[in-house]
Amino acid sequence: MATRVDVTPAAAGLLRRLREQHGPLMFHQSGGCCDGSSPMCFPEGEFRTGRSDVLLESLAVEGVPEPVTFWMSAAQFELWKHTHLTVDVVPGRGAGFSLEAPEGVRFLIRSRLLTEEELASLRH
Repeated sequence: MATRVDVTPAAAGLLRRLREQHGPLMFHQSGGCCDGSSPMCFPEGEFRTGRSDVLLESLAVEGVPEPVTFWMSAAQFELWKHTHLTVDVVPGRGAGFSLEAPEGVRFLIRSRLLTEEELASLRH
């Protein structure tokens, strides 16, 4: 089964630590603005989503008891709908509003085009 979003083992490890500290988590893919275009991690529900947002994936992360939701604005999704996203973590300054900011690391997105087969399975 195709997915739109996955996480690397390093990102999963950070999500487990952040879950212990902050409770259930969510991502919203920033579309630019003051924090660039990083995936931003929040306590679930802290970032208000609405009709202008798309839920791309409910990520099952080993060691995290509930799914970590991954959201994006509908306008940005229109441009990225053919793309598979992988959340990774690297050393550096995190986004100012994102939970990993004090950890000395930051989440980032690695992307690739979805295959025709993946796209077809995601349409159903």
